[in-house]
Amino acid sequence: MKDGLGSVQTVLVLGGGSDIALATVRRLIAERCRTVILAVRDPAKAGEAVEELRRAGAETAEAVAFDADDVASHAPFAEAVWERFGDVDCVLVAAGVLGDQEAALADPATAAAVLHTNFTGLASALVAVAARLRAQGHGALVVLSSVAAERPRRSNFVYGSSKSGLDAFAQGLADELAADAVQVMVVRPGMVKTKMTEGMKPVPFTTTPDKVADAIAGGLRSGAHTVWAPPILRFVFTVLRHLPRPVFRRLDL
Repeated sequence: MKDGLGSVQTVLVLGGGSDIALATVRRLIAERCRTVILAVRDPAKAGEAVEELRRAGAETAEAVAFDADDVASHAPFAEAVWERFGDVDCVLVAAGVLGDQEAALADPATAAAVLHTNFTGLASALVAVAARLRAQGHGALVVLSSVAAERPRRSNFVYGSSKSGLDAFAQGLADELAADAVQVMVVRPGMVKTKMTEGMKPVPFTTTPDKVADAIAGGLRSGAHTVWAPPILRFVFTVLRHLPRPVFRRLDL
């Protein structure tokens, strides 16, 4: 349960190795979050992150096993987390892969794997954790989408389409859970300087994990349903979304 000042006390992160997720957790710890559960593919590799969060002020910080691709495990996973840790104030969904567009276009299985991890697998996980949040009658579900979801671009449409699916699913889930006192917030960052984008050429409005974390924390406080990081991208993509297709195709995006 949130404390008397409305701060998150317990956060579960699906994709606990994400730079954005870890920056967000550090931000929440600074605002009195005391229990952090990092759900990662291999908990043995999360020891350094766990120790860092403990040093930052988390009273409890643990890593648990989670595989976004293993949909059969998602309901038992959620059951085990809630049974062990009790109510969860916030679930941050940050798992995902960028993928390789050229490899995906050359191999149908590679394209399908990106779509499965970023959309199908996470939709399954969302259903599992949403059921727990609905049953406890409070909480927030934060879903890391992308500006790429607004209008997939030629250079990354495999990734963009996977995020479009996740984004739409999360918006529908928000409507479904509105009457159950569960906030669902979709976060649409632009390019973020992380290990996932290392080596890629920066684009206009490139941001950092800490700035995205600030936007997420602000959205949780205000009860927002959508957060853009940085905010100017809301207006940029409003224009891009409505460009005629022949014009859009000529853009170097």
